[in-house]
Amino acid sequence: MCCERCPGATLANTRHIARRRQLKAAVFQPQQAAAGHPGSSAPGPASRADAQAGAGVQAGLGAGLQDPAGPGELRGDARGTAARRSRPRSSLAGGAGVSGPGGLYRAVTGQIIDVSPQVIAIGDAGGERRFALTADATAWRGGPLEPSALSCGDEAVIRLLPSQPGIADRVWANIGRVTGTIMVRDEDRLIVAEGSTRKLQTVIIPARTKVRVQVRFPNLQPGYLIDIIGIRRRDHLEGLLPATPQPNYRSDRIHREDHAGGRLSDTITGSATWHDSADEPYGVLGVSYPAVDPAAGCLEDSMAGYGPGEAPTFRDLPYLAVGTALNVRNECTGISCTLPVTGCAPMARLFNDRCVACANSRRGRVADLTVASFVALGGELEDGCFSATLTIGR
Repeated sequence: MCCERCPGATLANTRHIARRRQLKAAVFQPQQAAAGHPGSSAPGPASRADAQAGAGVQAGLGAGLQDPAGPGELRGDARGTAARRSRPRSSLAGGAGVSGPGGLYRAVTGQIIDVSPQVIAIGDAGGERRFALTADATAWRGGPLEPSALSCGDEAVIRLLPSQPGIADRVWANIGRVTGTIMVRDEDRLIVAEGSTRKLQTVIIPARTKVRVQVRFPNLQPGYLIDIIGIRRRDHLEGLLPATPQPNYRSDRIHREDHAGGRLSDTITGSATWHDSADEPYGVLGVSYPAVDPAAGCLEDSMAGYGPGEAPTFRDLPYLAVGTALNVRNECTGISCTLPVTGCAPMARLFNDRCVACANSRRGRVADLTVASFVALGGELEDGCFSATLTIGR
Protein backbone atom coordinates (compact mmCIF):
# COMPACT_ATOMS: atom_id res chain seq x y z
CA MET A 1 0.00 0.00 0.00
CA CYS A 2 1.17 3.53 -0.72
CA CYS A 3 0.29 4.78 2.71
CA GLU A 4 -0.33 3.23 6.07
CA ARG A 5 -2.91 5.60 7.50
CA CYS A 6 -5.07 8.43 6.28
CA PRO A 7 -8.14 10.10 7.83
CA GLY A 8 -11.51 8.48 7.22
CA ALA A 9 -14.61 9.97 5.66
CA THR A 10 -18.32 9.21 5.58
CA LEU A 11 -19.47 7.14 2.60
CA ALA A 12 -22.32 9.31 1.44
CA ASN A 13 -23.61 7.05 -1.32
CA THR A 14 -23.56 3.26 -0.94
CA ARG A 15 -23.88 2.82 -4.71
CA HIS A 16 -20.23 3.74 -5.00
CA ILE A 17 -18.87 1.23 -2.47
CA ALA A 18 -18.00 -1.35 -5.11
CA ARG A 19 -16.32 1.26 -7.28
CA ARG A 20 -14.23 2.49 -4.38
CA ARG A 21 -13.12 -1.01 -3.47
CA GLN A 22 -11.99 -1.52 -7.06
CA LEU A 23 -10.15 1.80 -6.96
CA LYS A 24 -8.45 0.88 -3.70
CA ALA A 25 -7.30 -2.45 -5.11
CA ALA A 26 -6.03 -0.84 -8.30
CA VAL A 27 -4.32 2.19 -6.81
CA PHE A 28 -2.78 0.97 -3.59
CA GLN A 29 -1.38 -2.33 -4.77
CA PRO A 30 2.42 -2.46 -4.32
CA GLN A 31 4.26 -1.67 -7.55
CA GLN A 32 6.95 -3.85 -9.07
CA ALA A 33 10.27 -2.39 -10.20
CA ALA A 34 10.91 -2.38 -13.90
CA ALA A 35 14.33 -3.71 -14.81
CA GLY A 36 16.89 -0.96 -14.55
CA HIS A 37 14.40 1.58 -13.18
CA PRO A 38 14.29 2.10 -9.41
CA GLY A 39 10.86 2.74 -8.04
CA SER A 40 8.78 4.94 -8.67
CA SER A 41 -8.02 24.50 -2.24
CA ALA A 42 -10.58 22.85 0.40
CA PRO A 43 -8.52 20.45 -1.70
CA GLY A 44 -8.08 21.28 -5.37
CA PRO A 45 -11.43 22.36 -6.77
CA ALA A 46 -13.55 19.33 -7.37
CA SER A 47 -16.96 18.19 -8.49
CA ARG A 48 -19.32 15.92 -6.61
CA ALA A 49 -17.51 13.01 -8.25
CA ASP A 50 -14.22 14.39 -6.90
CA ALA A 51 -15.56 14.47 -3.36
CA GLN A 52 -16.92 10.94 -3.61
CA ALA A 53 -13.63 9.56 -4.92
CA GLY A 54 -11.63 11.38 -2.24
CA ALA A 55 -13.88 10.01 0.50
CA GLY A 56 -13.45 6.49 -0.85
CA VAL A 57 -9.68 6.76 -0.94
CA GLN A 58 -9.48 8.02 2.64
CA ALA A 59 -11.91 5.44 3.98
CA GLY A 60 -10.14 2.60 2.19
CA LEU A 61 -6.77 3.66 3.55
CA GLY A 62 -7.94 4.15 7.11
CA ALA A 63 -9.90 0.95 7.65
CA GLY A 64 -8.29 -1.51 10.02
CA LEU A 65 -4.67 -0.36 9.64
CA GLN A 66 -2.34 -0.17 12.64
CA ASP A 67 0.18 2.65 13.10
CA PRO A 68 3.57 1.43 14.32
CA ALA A 69 4.67 4.98 15.16
CA GLY A 70 2.50 5.30 18.26
CA PRO A 71 -0.76 6.86 19.54
CA GLY A 72 -2.43 10.06 18.47
CA GLU A 73 -3.14 9.01 14.89
CA LEU A 74 -6.31 10.08 13.10
CA ARG A 75 -8.24 6.92 12.32
CA GLY A 76 -10.36 6.22 9.28
CA ASP A 77 -13.98 5.97 10.40
CA ALA A 78 -17.46 7.10 9.46
CA ARG A 79 -17.65 10.15 11.70
CA GLY A 80 -16.56 12.59 9.02
CA THR A 81 -14.64 15.83 9.06
CA ALA A 82 -16.12 17.25 12.27
CA ALA A 83 -14.91 14.31 14.34
CA ARG A 84 -11.53 14.37 12.63
CA ARG A 85 -11.00 18.05 13.35
CA SER A 86 -11.80 17.57 17.04
CA ARG A 87 -8.89 15.16 17.55
CA PRO A 88 -5.21 15.99 18.06
CA ARG A 89 -3.82 17.68 14.98
CA SER A 90 -1.51 14.90 13.93
CA SER A 91 -1.54 12.77 10.81
CA LEU A 92 0.50 10.20 8.97
CA ALA A 93 0.98 9.37 5.32
CA GLY A 94 3.38 7.26 3.35
CA GLY A 95 4.44 3.65 3.69
CA ALA A 96 5.22 0.77 1.39
CA GLY A 97 3.93 0.11 -2.10
CA VAL A 98 6.92 1.49 -3.99
CA SER A 99 9.80 -0.16 -5.73
CA GLY A 100 13.33 1.08 -5.53
CA PRO A 101 15.79 1.82 -2.75
CA GLY A 102 14.13 2.28 0.62
CA GLY A 103 10.56 2.87 -0.57
CA LEU A 104 8.55 5.97 0.22
CA TYR A 105 9.18 8.57 2.83
CA ARG A 106 6.30 9.24 5.23
CA ALA A 107 4.94 12.59 6.37
CA VAL A 108 3.59 13.48 9.81
CA THR A 109 2.00 16.85 10.55
CA GLY A 110 1.21 18.44 13.89
CA GLN A 111 2.00 21.16 16.40
CA ILE A 112 5.40 20.99 18.07
CA ILE A 113 5.13 20.53 21.85
CA ASP A 114 8.76 19.65 22.56
CA VAL A 115 12.00 19.64 20.59
CA SER A 116 15.65 18.92 21.35
CA PRO A 117 18.70 18.06 19.23
CA GLN A 118 17.73 14.39 19.45
CA VAL A 119 13.90 14.26 19.68
CA ILE A 120 10.87 16.14 18.38
CA ALA A 121 7.35 15.71 19.77
CA ILE A 122 4.05 16.83 18.23
CA GLY A 123 0.50 16.76 19.55
CA ASP A 124 -1.71 18.58 22.02
CA ALA A 125 -3.68 17.90 25.20
CA GLY A 126 -5.21 14.84 23.54
CA GLY A 127 -1.88 13.06 23.11
CA GLU A 128 1.58 13.31 21.67
CA ARG A 129 3.93 11.50 19.33
CA ARG A 130 7.70 11.55 19.62
CA PHE A 131 10.27 10.93 16.90
CA ALA A 132 14.03 10.54 17.10
CA LEU A 133 16.04 12.90 14.89
CA THR A 134 18.96 11.64 12.85
CA ALA A 135 22.36 13.18 13.50
CA ASP A 136 22.18 15.13 10.24
CA ALA A 137 18.48 16.08 10.46
CA THR A 138 17.68 19.55 9.09
CA ALA A 139 14.80 21.98 9.48
CA TRP A 140 13.25 24.92 7.62
CA ARG A 141 11.31 27.86 8.97
CA GLY A 142 11.73 30.61 6.41
CA GLY A 143 15.28 29.34 5.88
CA PRO A 144 17.50 26.45 6.99
CA LEU A 145 18.11 25.99 10.70
CA GLU A 146 18.81 23.29 13.27
CA PRO A 147 15.74 21.34 14.43
CA SER A 148 16.48 22.34 18.03
CA ALA A 149 15.94 25.99 17.01
CA LEU A 150 12.27 25.33 16.25
CA SER A 151 9.68 26.57 18.75
CA CYS A 152 6.83 24.98 20.63
CA GLY A 153 3.62 25.88 18.84
CA ASP A 154 5.12 25.72 15.34
CA GLU A 155 3.02 23.74 12.88
CA ALA A 156 5.39 21.10 11.54
CA VAL A 157 5.59 18.73 8.60
CA ILE A 158 7.99 15.97 9.62
CA ARG A 159 9.55 13.57 7.13
CA LEU A 160 10.12 10.03 8.42
CA LEU A 161 12.66 7.66 6.96
CA PRO A 162 11.34 4.80 4.83
CA SER A 163 10.66 1.67 6.89
CA GLN A 164 11.68 3.55 10.07
CA PRO A 165 8.47 5.17 11.38
CA GLY A 166 10.07 6.50 14.55
CA ILE A 167 12.99 8.34 12.93
CA ALA A 168 12.84 11.76 11.22
CA ASP A 169 15.43 13.50 9.04
CA ARG A 170 13.60 16.64 7.88
CA VAL A 171 11.21 19.16 9.44
CA TRP A 172 9.36 22.08 7.85
CA ALA A 173 7.76 24.55 10.27
CA ASN A 174 4.82 26.84 9.43
CA ILE A 175 5.40 26.44 5.71
CA GLY A 176 2.66 27.68 3.40
CA ARG A 177 2.08 28.43 -0.26
CA VAL A 178 -0.18 30.70 -2.28
CA THR A 179 -0.69 30.11 -6.01
CA GLY A 180 -3.13 32.18 -8.01
CA THR A 181 -4.03 35.47 -9.63
CA ILE A 182 -3.26 38.80 -7.99
CA MET A 183 -6.51 40.68 -7.43
CA VAL A 184 -5.35 43.69 -5.38
CA ARG A 185 -1.97 45.21 -4.59
CA ASP A 186 -1.54 47.63 -1.70
CA GLU A 187 2.16 48.45 -1.17
CA ASP A 188 3.66 45.11 -0.07
CA ARG A 189 0.28 43.45 0.53
CA LEU A 190 -1.31 41.29 -2.14
CA ILE A 191 -4.79 39.77 -2.31
CA VAL A 192 -4.65 36.57 -4.37
CA ALA A 193 -7.44 34.43 -5.81
CA GLU A 194 -6.60 30.71 -5.88
CA GLY A 195 -9.78 29.81 -7.75
CA SER A 196 -13.53 30.19 -7.59
CA THR A 197 -14.01 27.66 -4.79
CA ARG A 198 -11.38 28.95 -2.34
CA LYS A 199 -11.30 32.06 -0.21
CA LEU A 200 -9.02 34.95 -1.10
CA GLN A 201 -5.50 34.75 0.32
CA THR A 202 -3.41 37.62 1.70
CA VAL A 203 0.32 37.69 0.98
CA ILE A 204 2.66 40.19 2.63
CA ILE A 205 6.17 40.46 1.20
CA PRO A 206 8.61 41.73 3.86
CA ALA A 207 11.23 44.30 2.91
CA ARG A 208 14.11 41.85 3.38
CA THR A 209 12.83 39.55 0.61
CA LYS A 210 11.22 42.10 -1.70
CA VAL A 211 14.17 42.29 -4.12
CA ARG A 212 14.51 38.51 -4.38
CA VAL A 213 10.78 38.10 -5.00
CA GLN A 214 10.58 40.84 -7.62
CA VAL A 215 13.52 39.44 -9.57
CA ARG A 216 11.28 36.50 -10.47
CA PHE A 217 7.93 38.29 -10.11
CA PRO A 218 8.43 41.71 -11.71
CA ASN A 219 4.69 42.25 -12.32
CA LEU A 220 3.07 42.26 -8.89
CA GLN A 221 -0.01 43.84 -10.40
CA PRO A 222 -3.65 42.73 -10.59
CA GLY A 223 -4.26 40.13 -13.26
CA TYR A 224 -0.83 38.49 -13.13
CA LEU A 225 -0.05 35.07 -11.70
CA ILE A 226 1.97 34.52 -8.55
CA ASP A 227 3.28 31.39 -6.84
CA ILE A 228 5.07 32.06 -3.57
CA ILE A 229 6.23 29.98 -0.59
CA GLY A 230 6.68 31.36 2.88
CA ILE A 231 5.68 31.33 6.53
CA ARG A 232 2.00 30.85 7.34
CA ARG A 233 0.87 33.49 9.83
CA ARG A 234 -2.52 33.82 11.54
CA ASP A 235 -4.20 35.80 8.74
CA HIS A 236 -1.66 35.93 5.92
CA LEU A 237 1.31 34.29 4.23
CA GLU A 238 4.65 35.98 4.74
CA GLY A 239 5.98 35.59 1.21
CA LEU A 240 9.66 34.62 1.13
CA LEU A 241 10.49 32.40 -1.84
CA PRO A 242 9.19 32.77 -5.40
CA ALA A 243 8.36 29.21 -6.39
CA THR A 244 8.72 29.85 -10.13
CA PRO A 245 9.46 32.58 -12.65
CA GLN A 246 6.34 34.62 -13.30
CA PRO A 247 4.58 34.00 -16.63
CA ASN A 248 4.72 37.15 -18.77
CA TYR A 249 0.98 37.13 -19.49
CA ARG A 250 -2.12 37.95 -17.50
CA SER A 251 -4.11 34.98 -16.24
CA ASP A 252 -7.08 36.04 -18.41
CA ARG A 253 -4.97 36.05 -21.58
CA ILE A 254 -3.79 32.47 -21.81
CA HIS A 255 -2.66 31.25 -25.23
CA ARG A 256 -2.77 27.49 -25.57
CA GLU A 257 0.57 25.81 -26.20
CA ASP A 258 0.87 24.46 -29.75
CA HIS A 259 0.42 20.70 -29.99
CA ALA A 260 1.84 18.69 -32.86
CA GLY A 261 -1.36 16.71 -33.18
CA GLY A 262 -2.02 13.00 -33.05
CA ARG A 263 -2.71 10.82 -30.04
CA LEU A 264 -1.63 12.16 -26.66
CA SER A 265 0.78 9.79 -24.90
CA ASP A 266 -0.16 7.76 -21.83
CA THR A 267 3.18 8.86 -20.35
CA ILE A 268 3.25 12.54 -19.36
CA THR A 269 6.40 14.42 -18.42
CA GLY A 270 6.52 17.82 -16.75
CA SER A 271 6.57 19.56 -13.40
CA ALA A 272 4.87 18.32 -10.23
CA THR A 273 4.06 20.91 -7.54
CA TRP A 274 2.32 20.85 -4.14
CA HIS A 275 -0.52 22.92 -2.73
CA ASP A 276 -1.10 24.27 0.76
CA SER A 277 -2.91 21.71 2.91
CA ALA A 278 -4.53 24.18 5.33
CA ASP A 279 -8.06 23.43 4.07
CA GLU A 280 -7.83 19.69 3.37
CA PRO A 281 -7.75 16.58 5.57
CA TYR A 282 -4.40 15.96 7.17
CA GLY A 283 -2.18 13.40 5.50
CA VAL A 284 -4.43 12.71 2.50
CA LEU A 285 -2.65 11.22 -0.52
CA GLY A 286 -3.66 12.20 -4.02
CA VAL A 287 -2.99 14.34 -7.06
CA SER A 288 -4.99 17.19 -8.57
CA TYR A 289 -4.73 17.02 -12.35
CA PRO A 290 -4.98 19.95 -14.80
CA ALA A 291 -7.13 18.09 -17.37
CA VAL A 292 -9.92 16.34 -15.50
CA ASP A 293 -12.56 15.07 -17.93
CA PRO A 294 -15.12 17.87 -18.50
CA ALA A 295 -17.86 15.26 -18.07
CA ALA A 296 -16.90 15.13 -14.37
CA GLY A 297 -18.31 18.65 -13.98
CA CYS A 298 -15.37 20.35 -12.22
CA LEU A 299 -16.97 22.66 -9.65
CA GLU A 300 -14.18 25.21 -10.13
CA ASP A 301 -15.11 25.65 -13.79
CA SER A 302 -18.86 25.77 -13.31
CA MET A 303 -18.58 28.38 -10.54
CA ALA A 304 -16.34 30.47 -12.82
CA GLY A 305 -18.95 30.27 -15.58
CA TYR A 306 -17.02 27.96 -17.93
CA GLY A 307 -18.81 25.25 -19.85
CA PRO A 308 -17.29 21.79 -20.39
CA GLY A 309 -13.90 22.18 -22.06
CA GLU A 310 -14.05 26.00 -22.10
CA ALA A 311 -11.76 26.75 -19.15
CA PRO A 312 -8.44 28.41 -20.07
CA THR A 313 -5.39 26.18 -20.12
CA PHE A 314 -1.86 26.56 -21.40
CA ARG A 315 -1.25 23.00 -22.64
CA ASP A 316 -3.07 19.97 -23.97
CA LEU A 317 -3.11 16.93 -21.73
CA PRO A 318 -5.11 13.71 -22.02
CA TYR A 319 -8.42 13.92 -20.16
CA LEU A 320 -8.57 11.75 -17.04
CA ALA A 321 -11.52 10.88 -14.85
CA VAL A 322 -11.54 11.46 -11.12
CA GLY A 323 -10.27 8.24 -9.50
CA THR A 324 -7.86 7.40 -12.33
CA ALA A 325 -4.70 5.71 -11.10
CA LEU A 326 -1.59 7.76 -11.93
CA ASN A 327 1.90 6.46 -11.30
CA VAL A 328 3.92 9.57 -10.34
CA ARG A 329 7.70 9.29 -10.54
CA ASN A 330 9.99 11.93 -9.04
CA GLU A 331 12.83 12.12 -11.56
CA CYS A 332 15.02 13.88 -8.98
CA THR A 333 14.91 10.97 -6.50
CA GLY A 334 13.82 7.99 -8.61
CA ILE A 335 10.93 7.31 -6.21
CA SER A 336 7.47 6.61 -7.61
CA CYS A 337 4.02 5.77 -6.29
CA THR A 338 0.57 5.22 -7.75
CA LEU A 339 -1.89 7.90 -6.62
CA PRO A 340 -5.54 8.60 -7.43
CA VAL A 341 -6.68 11.69 -9.28
CA THR A 342 -8.78 13.46 -6.63
CA GLY A 343 -9.70 16.74 -8.34
CA CYS A 344 -8.91 19.40 -10.89
CA ALA A 345 -5.96 21.81 -10.72
CA PRO A 346 -7.22 25.15 -12.10
CA MET A 347 -4.09 27.14 -11.23
CA ALA A 348 -1.55 24.57 -12.44
CA ARG A 349 -2.99 24.61 -15.95
CA LEU A 350 -2.37 28.36 -16.27
CA PHE A 351 1.41 28.20 -15.77
CA ASN A 352 3.93 27.61 -18.57
CA ASP A 353 6.92 27.40 -16.22
CA ARG A 354 9.54 24.67 -15.99
CA CYS A 355 10.82 23.07 -12.78
CA VAL A 356 14.56 23.46 -12.19
CA ALA A 357 14.84 21.65 -8.82
CA CYS A 358 17.31 19.07 -10.18
CA ALA A 359 17.09 19.42 -13.96
CA ASN A 360 14.82 21.36 -16.27
CA SER A 361 11.46 19.64 -16.67
CA ARG A 362 10.47 19.02 -20.27
CA ARG A 363 7.23 20.96 -19.91
CA GLY A 364 5.17 22.87 -17.38
CA ARG A 365 2.85 21.72 -14.61
CA VAL A 366 1.18 18.36 -15.05
CA ALA A 367 0.39 17.46 -11.41
CA ASP A 368 -0.50 19.29 -8.20
CA LEU A 369 0.19 17.01 -5.23
CA THR A 370 -0.94 17.09 -1.63
CA VAL A 371 1.83 17.87 0.88
CA ALA A 372 1.88 14.24 2.07
CA SER A 373 2.25 12.92 -1.48
CA PHE A 374 4.96 15.43 -2.37
CA VAL A 375 7.02 14.58 0.73
CA ALA A 376 6.47 10.83 0.30
CA LEU A 377 8.05 11.04 -3.15
CA GLY A 378 11.14 12.77 -1.76
CA GLY A 379 10.21 16.34 -2.70
CA GLU A 380 11.66 19.29 -0.78
CA LEU A 381 8.78 21.62 0.06
CA GLU A 382 10.83 24.82 -0.14
CA ASP A 383 11.86 23.91 -3.72
CA GLY A 384 8.19 23.92 -4.69
CA CYS A 385 8.40 21.32 -7.47
CA PHE A 386 10.22 18.39 -9.00
CA SER A 387 10.49 17.00 -12.51
CA ALA A 388 7.98 14.18 -12.85
CA THR A 389 6.81 11.46 -15.15
CA LEU A 390 3.16 10.40 -14.94
CA THR A 391 2.02 7.06 -16.28
CA ILE A 392 -1.71 6.45 -16.64
CA GLY A 393 -2.86 3.24 -15.01
CA ARG A 394 -0.74 0.84 -12.95
